[in-house]
Amino acid sequence: MKRFVIVLLFAICTASACLAQQGTTAPAVVAVKAGKILDVRTGNYLTDQMIWIEGDRIKAVGKASDIQKQLPSTAKVIDLSNATILPGLIDCHVHLTMSPYLAGPAGLHISYPREALIGARNARVTLEAGFTTVRNVAAHGYADIALRDAINAGDVPGPRMFASGPALSITGGHGDENFLGPQFAFSSDGVADGVDGVVAKVRENVKYGADVIKFMATGGVFSEGDNPALAQYSPEEMKAIVDTAHGLGRKVAAHAHGALGIKYAVLAGVDSIEHGSYINEEDIQLMKEHGTYLVPTVYLEDWLTQNMKSLGLTANMMEKAKTVLPIAQKNESHAFKSGVKIAFGTDAAVYPHGLNAHEFGKMVEMGLTPLESIQAATVNAADLLGWSDRVGTIEAGNFADLVAVNGDPLADVHVLESVRFVMKGGDVIKNQ
Repeated sequence: MKRFVIVLLFAICTASACLAQQGTTAPAVVAVKAGKILDVRTGNYLTDQMIWIEGDRIKAVGKASDIQKQLPSTAKVIDLSNATILPGLIDCHVHLTMSPYLAGPAGLHISYPREALIGARNARVTLEAGFTTVRNVAAHGYADIALRDAINAGDVPGPRMFASGPALSITGGHGDENFLGPQFAFSSDGVADGVDGVVAKVRENVKYGADVIKFMATGGVFSEGDNPALAQYSPEEMKAIVDTAHGLGRKVAAHAHGALGIKYAVLAGVDSIEHGSYINEEDIQLMKEHGTYLVPTVYLEDWLTQNMKSLGLTANMMEKAKTVLPIAQKNESHAFKSGVKIAFGTDAAVYPHGLNAHEFGKMVEMGLTPLESIQAATVNAADLLGWSDRVGTIEAGNFADLVAVNGDPLADVHVLESVRFVMKGGDVIKNQ
């Protein structure tokens, strides 16, 4: 018996020692040798650099010769000395659980679990395209919350996600399901009317895990029967949405095409206006005064022009697209040149996921410099998310999120459409 007790105590001590040793295992060390690093704040290039990564964070950035002397012998070195390195890119307006081919009545055949699985595929291709952080603004049935949690658990590959859950919408507005007859008595899960109704819906979304609140301040294009130029929600309802969300520590994104809806949303205190198609001079001045970001989503017109007839859209939806999108490019170009703060967003799901970087070229075509378009997807986007201390720059303490391209993105921003290397949190996702 005495011998058994001694053996048992030895086994327990050995197991405890092993567990303690596992708990103190040093994080993996990776060093990325960079030909050039783009300082996205200034537009300057740093040459002959090395990025020292421990675990999922950047430990130091500096001259390769200086960093090399300090690295542990176990460090894995990745040689990107013939590439240009930027921070991982950020897309502030995606719908990972949706697809352009499900925008019309075809979407009625898709269950919420199926949408989450569609999202798993789209998350992977978005990450491989160089977008290591996204803000998912609207999903049915909290499918984006499920996807975010699966990514965080390591179950599926994908970018870091800020997820909204169902977008708030008035009854019959952009965000409600208007393809079913009255006998079905169906409303989408984001529908809420009146001040009490929207307050309850914001709280419900936060209860089920929303990182950000999205609401429809105007009608939309890919919805049946509503008018993008007209406001949805009263100023009082919008103010209630924003105050409730901000009080619970969540930022607010407002889908807004029409000028009046933009005005109401900005005055209510939203953090960003999505689309801004009919933005006018009054809206621009209000956004500058309030520091409101514009998330313009401009490349989609080019893709839709070539592919609209194959998407199964209704005649009403196609007519709205043909009317609104050319107006949007003109007005948003004016907003760019007027100094409104811009954060990068694509509305990916209106066109296929993975093409997100095509937005850069369109933004430059409409008046931004290449650096300004890149800043929209890095420092500006990080600021909008409230994550400037974690993403958007290659600095010590930030997540080790990196992309590398061939060539000079400041000379030709289209090189961002073909990233050759992607790292998220120290893990290499793509290396070609």
